[in-house]
Amino acid sequence: MKKLMIKAVLVLGTLAMLSGCSTKKEAAPSDTTKDAKTTEAGKTAETDKTTEVAKATKGEDTFTVGFDQDFPPMGFKADNGEYTGFDLDLAKEVASRLGKKFVAQPIAWDAKDMELSSGNIDCIWNGFTMTGREDSYTWTKPYMKNSQVFVVGKDSGIKSLTDLTGKVVEVQADSSAEKALKEDDALLKTLKTLQTTPDYNTAFMDLEMGAVDAVAMDVIVAAYQIEQRKSDFVILEESLSAEEYGVGFKKGNDALRDQVQEQLEAMAADGTCKKISEQWFGKDVTTVGK
Repeated sequence: MKKLMIKAVLVLGTLAMLSGCSTKKEAAPSDTTKDAKTTEAGKTAETDKTTEVAKATKGEDTFTVGFDQDFPPMGFKADNGEYTGFDLDLAKEVASRLGKKFVAQPIAWDAKDMELSSGNIDCIWNGFTMTGREDSYTWTKPYMKNSQVFVVGKDSGIKSLTDLTGKVVEVQADSSAEKALKEDDALLKTLKTLQTTPDYNTAFMDLEMGAVDAVAMDVIVAAYQIEQRKSDFVILEESLSAEEYGVGFKKGNDALRDQVQEQLEAMAADGTCKKISEQWFGKDVTTVGK
């Protein structure tokens, strides 16, 4: 019996020792585990690098155009929910010829500089006035002429700029019309109020309701709005300023600007610019190569 008890004690002791050794060994990381972690870290770094390359490649294969979606006929949201417009059709054709995917990116007009500098868009192409902004962007050559005008009610009694004395005039925030009015100190002082609105759809509704007396804006857009709305609005013969439209890129982005300019000139030469213009305006209003 003693011998059996001694053997039992010896067996239990041995098992305890083995158990203790096993627990200690499992607690310490093996070289194989370290190697696996190192390999995994390497794979993660490689994946991150691949993702960055993929993002860069994707950026190079797209042409993202910033535009105001409430600025017909240059760029706007149609009734079917699609983005369309004269400028967007030109931009889409340029993107196709460059072998890039066209992306129409609506932006708040007063945030356009932030959108461009952050890289969210490649350019601003939306009835974008070059005049007064020549040194702020890298531009294509002008592709269209424009002027800033006043739209008033047909029976408002306003026939000339002098009739705007004591009147409320509305403009889009950060627009060329706002800039032109603020630079014309003599005219600005005669107005009762110069107020801003986010977009011209709101401006026309304000004009229809009598909340404002006149809207200052681009003549090409004013004519289109009047035709589409079938409203009793007229454009004053006296204009506020003459200007030109261009495609604006981030300052220093000459490479992309040159690519776009080359395609615009090719489109003018083969009649594509004329064709797109006639679809929107019934005539060729472009000035590329002329």
